[in-house]
Amino acid sequence: MDQRTLGTTGGGLAVSAIGLGCMTMTGGYGGDPDRRDMLALLHAAVDEGVTFFDTAEIYGPHANEELVGEALAPFRDRVVVATKFAFAVDPETRTDTGRMLRPDEVAAAVDGSLGRLGVEAIDLYYQHRINPDHPVEEFVGAVRELIQAGKVRHYGMSEAAAGTIRRAHAVQPVTAVQSEYSLWWRRPEDEVLDVCNELGIGFVPYSPLGKGFLTGAVDASTTFDARTDLRARIPRFGADARGHNLAMVDLVKAVADNKGVTPGQVALAWLLARAPWIVPIPGTTKPHRMAENTAAAAVTLSDDELGRLTDAASTIEIHGARYPDHLEARTNL
Repeated sequence: MDQRTLGTTGGGLAVSAIGLGCMTMTGGYGGDPDRRDMLALLHAAVDEGVTFFDTAEIYGPHANEELVGEALAPFRDRVVVATKFAFAVDPETRTDTGRMLRPDEVAAAVDGSLGRLGVEAIDLYYQHRINPDHPVEEFVGAVRELIQAGKVRHYGMSEAAAGTIRRAHAVQPVTAVQSEYSLWWRRPEDEVLDVCNELGIGFVPYSPLGKGFLTGAVDASTTFDARTDLRARIPRFGADARGHNLAMVDLVKAVADNKGVTPGQVALAWLLARAPWIVPIPGTTKPHRMAENTAAAAVTLSDDELGRLTDAASTIEIHGARYPDHLEARTNL
């Protein structure tokens, strides 16, 4: 697979053009994936040319980092692993305590992630969410100390506003910003992408397939398990909203059918065409979907196709919020 570079400082961070988001491999979108199957999927991703893997302390919690660490141990000289900090996890119960970490707790958090991943240094360490109770500079300073100590190689931010990114970058160069971005969620275009372009920061879209919606696998009749599937609580996945939002999927399908590719590949190709420093990280628990997603790196959309998709994404009104209120409140956008 082609490589892209995140960030410009220190030569940047070279990764595969499409990465793999690993969150759902330990739950989140329904079901309880078999660990052996997920280990095999991660190995298959390496075989497909994926070199960029995304996890976080809070996924599981802890279980996702352990899974990724075990699976990628034989390939550590060939892959880049990103993980994240922000939320305080009870070490005994492995549960989210509901509070955010303080700057003085980041050092302990990184040590935990290093142990679970089985590495001496984290390739890319994101601040998962911005804690409004402390200046962002204090967190950046804590990560800078970890970089100086050799425990972290690159610093990243997730769901951070343009002004926050500028403040952080002035203390320690930001290699990548990760936020939700897709044909049906384009808020990063308001300011964040311009700041990334100006400062030489890579951008990593999570949920680039709209949490599965843009693949065409979800329709107005789809149901979600309220206990295990986050989408059951997301307003734009409500039945009425889905019925309206299918207009976007219909257009993506039309472009895909004309090219002989899948809707998901069109959605990923659109993102790749936005800028050479954008690297989407679609997640999946299905080997055939992983192979489909990685193959999107070879899909090239014409100027006409890109124009049709971009215009539609600007004119089709998407119904429903991307998160329930309590989760949106945790973002900095």
